[in-house]
Amino acid sequence: MRWILVALLALAPATVEACTDFGQASSSRWTTQRDDGASWLVTPCGDRFLSLGVNVIDGGSSYPSPERRYHWSHFDPSLDAWATRNRARVLEWGFNTAGGWSLDSKRVDLPFTPNLELGRNSRFHWFDPYAPETETRARVLARKLVEPYRGDPRRIGYYTDNEVGWWRGALFTFYVQEPPRSITKQRLIETLTTHYKDDFGRFNRDFVPPKGVASFADLLVSEGEPVRLRPGGRGIDVVRIWAKQISGLYYRMMSDALKAADPEALNLGDRLPIYYDPDAVAAMAAHVDVISTNYNVDAPDGWLARYFFDGIAKIAQRKPVLISEWFFAAHENRSGNRNSGHLMTVGTQSERAAGAGAATRRFAQLPDVVGVHWFQFHDHPPGGRADGEDYNFGLVDIADRPYDHLIEALTKANREAAKLHARPGQPPSRARTSLPKAQIKIDDAVLTDWPKSRALLPPLIPQPGEVAFGEAYAAWSAEGVSLALIGMDYYDLDLLAYGEEYPRSEAFRLDLGIDAGQGARRFRIHVLPPREGTAGGSQSMRAELCRVEETACVPVVDGQVRYFGSDQPRITFEATLPWRALGTSGPPADGIAFDLAVVAWYRSRWMSLTGRPPQLVMHDPTRWKVYTLDGR
Repeated sequence: MRWILVALLALAPATVEACTDFGQASSSRWTTQRDDGASWLVTPCGDRFLSLGVNVIDGGSSYPSPERRYHWSHFDPSLDAWATRNRARVLEWGFNTAGGWSLDSKRVDLPFTPNLELGRNSRFHWFDPYAPETETRARVLARKLVEPYRGDPRRIGYYTDNEVGWWRGALFTFYVQEPPRSITKQRLIETLTTHYKDDFGRFNRDFVPPKGVASFADLLVSEGEPVRLRPGGRGIDVVRIWAKQISGLYYRMMSDALKAADPEALNLGDRLPIYYDPDAVAAMAAHVDVISTNYNVDAPDGWLARYFFDGIAKIAQRKPVLISEWFFAAHENRSGNRNSGHLMTVGTQSERAAGAGAATRRFAQLPDVVGVHWFQFHDHPPGGRADGEDYNFGLVDIADRPYDHLIEALTKANREAAKLHARPGQPPSRARTSLPKAQIKIDDAVLTDWPKSRALLPPLIPQPGEVAFGEAYAAWSAEGVSLALIGMDYYDLDLLAYGEEYPRSEAFRLDLGIDAGQGARRFRIHVLPPREGTAGGSQSMRAELCRVEETACVPVVDGQVRYFGSDQPRITFEATLPWRALGTSGPPADGIAFDLAVVAWYRSRWMSLTGRPPQLVMHDPTRWKVYTLDGR
């Protein structure tokens, strides 16, 4: 055990006198602290600790068949022998934690973070969470689930669940269709009645109720019938209120159950997916010790969009953050993985290594991050795991051979991580008064060609009471002005009532007012969903660029726009406006003036460069800021 602790301490400088091993710790309690602007985990020995983890150190699983998967029996005489050998490997590679879905601590012998699936197993989600028996089940189950780990000083804390998501549209449409005996549906109808002051006419202006439903009492007894947002209404406001209520109940209930079952463990939350609902994070903040979130890096070069982390910091008042899952895959791999989907995938192992090393350093420099966990130890089997996910995520392939380029890059970055975290980096300068020159390829579906640190515009200012849900970039070339947006927002296929064509008024959009010396021009980029979902629930979004002329929005001749990345809820697109669309034959010597605003789905929130509402951004050019053109 002593040699393991030496490796751990080499990665995390001690702030108090260290004990010689976890066995000498006076308790099993892990805590967090903040030093010189950076958050840290603190071990039961009192040592400052940055958790650099690997998920799924599990020896392999049973899918899909023995000859087509990674399994310990192919390489070692016993699972214990496999665990001993690979514990030494991950330590050599600079990791110090066994992340989610790893073997128990007796085998792996590293600090670890088990996932309990407490909410799912206690039937909180998609059952009747307000029913009294739900909390009783959660408390009984929590005691049972933590029993193998309670008192183990290597146990950092627990994930209560994995990727719950808090999809607000689904939370509303599911519970509003439940039978009237559902206590949770009764609570929802109470919430609607209170919000609309018992005036069903007001409710009707925001929603399209089922046929024959003319009162809140009727809505309670209706069953299996959808209630949808009415385009142009403000029903999304009460949908958000409901999502906050449900998520708040979850975090309170899971926190109480965990505290009663294992008070010395940290509550690591529910491993948010690669997106977060701000209302759920607000509900979570009072109940968890650490906010855990999975993350899909924003560009193949390892770029991280800071708005994501800045938003959590603002909502949760700088609560520590654990990156519970991140990854890189490459089409060039030895396991036959197809990498079919939207998760970060590059062409070669060299590109994979470069991006992963850069991302590790960027994660380490985020001041609130206390851990970064790679997903996963071994590749998926060729053809995919049981749910079809088929990615070259492994540090090793299915034949147990390390990906040497990746291992070299991660080892080097891991060994630098604690020192980088001790002096967290400042975000890129955002007091921008000029735009870089860059030749942007709109059809390549990546942001690698963007000089992102120089093209990043000042932080978008959200409407009062909100946080920014994206960040914008701008550059110029001889051909025109290019824009990019990295953001997130959630659209639900079943929430909005509409016909064959999605109403542009409810779409995610970017409004741009710009003057290149020939008078104000106004443009808009809509992100539009398909009419139907595809297999597996994915939705192939598309973007359209148009020029706003009075009440019409007309296509831009030679304008280009491309939506790419995850279908949703992570939103990425880039566009180029040719100079002639701005009334000039080329880049003006005096630069350009512009402002932009971004509006979320269903007009639920907005943000802009100047903090002004979108209508003022578009119709009041007097406050558009002038940006010079670097190199012009």
